[in-house]
Amino acid sequence: MNLNVRKIKILSLGLISLAMVLWFNLHSSTPSISTVASSPPKTIRYFERTLPQGIAHILLIPANSKFLVTPAISQKVATVEEFAQKHRAVAILNAGFFDPANQKTTSYVVIQGKVVADPKKNDRLVNNPNLKSYLSQIFNRTEFRRYSCGQNIRYDIALHSASQPADCQLVDAIGAGPSLLPELTLEKEGFVDNANKRDALGSNQPNARTAVGITRDGSVVLVMVAQKLSAPANSGISLPALANFMKTLGTDKAMNLDGGSSSSLYYNGKTFYGKVDLEGNSIKRPVKSVLLVQED
Repeated sequence: MNLNVRKIKILSLGLISLAMVLWFNLHSSTPSISTVASSPPKTIRYFERTLPQGIAHILLIPANSKFLVTPAISQKVATVEEFAQKHRAVAILNAGFFDPANQKTTSYVVIQGKVVADPKKNDRLVNNPNLKSYLSQIFNRTEFRRYSCGQNIRYDIALHSASQPADCQLVDAIGAGPSLLPELTLEKEGFVDNANKRDALGSNQPNARTAVGITRDGSVVLVMVAQKLSAPANSGISLPALANFMKTLGTDKAMNLDGGSSSSLYYNGKTFYGKVDLEGNSIKRPVKSVLLVQED
């Protein structure tokens, strides 16, 4: 056999072996969220992850599935179970900020193209002397949006003042903040003011937290991180850690929602609460607004 032919055959066998090894490694590895989201069947996936100081409850709503993620608001505060019953939702996640004293929103909510909740109409917010210098930032915080783009639905996370894509119409939006990804914008959105030692969310302390993210393929990820029953005073997750966690779930964009005692996630008839009192009992706090997951 010609020496050159023999070398070519040996090289070919080597390349085939390498290809087989790569194929095996690829197909035997644990799939990421983005891989699962792009694989049939396109249904909701729920799973938990144990974190150093808390338990993360996670829902994945695949892109282009039969499920829609939309906001809802109640005239009076209500539990996530009550929202689920009223709207016949598959899943519910608490969402925007509100004032427990007057039950009025401090976050914008848009439903079917109409502003149904306006923080500028909350007197206790607007007339609070301690917040006067931050109002312009409070009125321009991050929001989760749903667009109608021709025959397609598209989700986005952007500041309230951000313009919509030219080929799309804004259908729904719900505000909270700050943005977690692509960057954590605590100071930009008026939650943190280091010069005046302001940190409205206790951002570096562990607490029950709630977030929503969007993956590169357009899937939506809902997350509620609960405190541990055994450590009510020192468990949960900080906002910087939450941002990093959302990145591990494959989200390119993510935002914080109302956390602490409001943290609650309903799915398939079961509710998970995030905040724990000093006796180790879950706190079940009614909320003003939520994100619904419903069949289209």
